[in-house]
Amino acid sequence: MLKLSGLCAGYGSVPAVRDIDIVVGAGEAVGLLGANGAGKSTTLRAISGLVRASSGSIKFLDKDITALPPYRIAELGIAHVPEGRQVFPELTVLENLEIGAYIPGAKAGRRHTLELVFGIFPVLAERRKQLAGTMSGGEQQMLAVGRGLMLKPRLLMLDEPSLGLAPVVTDATFEKIQEIHALGMAVLLVEQNVSRALTLVQRAYVLESGRVIMRGSSAELTSSEKVKAAYLGL
Repeated sequence: MLKLSGLCAGYGSVPAVRDIDIVVGAGEAVGLLGANGAGKSTTLRAISGLVRASSGSIKFLDKDITALPPYRIAELGIAHVPEGRQVFPELTVLENLEIGAYIPGAKAGRRHTLELVFGIFPVLAERRKQLAGTMSGGEQQMLAVGRGLMLKPRLLMLDEPSLGLAPVVTDATFEKIQEIHALGMAVLLVEQNVSRALTLVQRAYVLESGRVIMRGSSAELTSSEKVKAAYLGL
């Protein structure tokens, strides 16, 4: 479904990721793991067209999307839920969700998708008239994920969904992500909480200083002495 080959990208003359090779299959949950500054978020931004690749290629559903503008990439079925949630605080929950269905294909099925989102996140249905800025961090994260789902994506990219959340709220958020994945949606998850992420994804890539230093199944990475020492505190 998604294939990154030799991807290099960064900001100005400063490279953030170097020679990245990543594959996400249809319906698969894959993790991008590593410490802060490893290049995880830049990789997602490059996929969604917010950061331009300096070399290498990005293919989605066998189509080269490396040079496409962000709106075209979204139209093809990639939804990017950014780090820090970035909801529109002065708009209601419902208005935030409706903005997520801005492309023609998603707009046509907006009512049905909204019912699906409310089924996954009942609190959003209860708070549909509430201003997003008055919600808790966990509720805003649910709203950000729900807004991504309103695009009717084939691939949902999540950037640090547990950032700033209490452990109990993190658990609830990951349970919802698991529920979304169980519907058959492919998920690419960026997460610093390595131990929690490895309980959700089937495979993962470990990034360090902009490069992939390890890759493997969740079981392989969980049992890796290097991962235990560097990321699991064992």
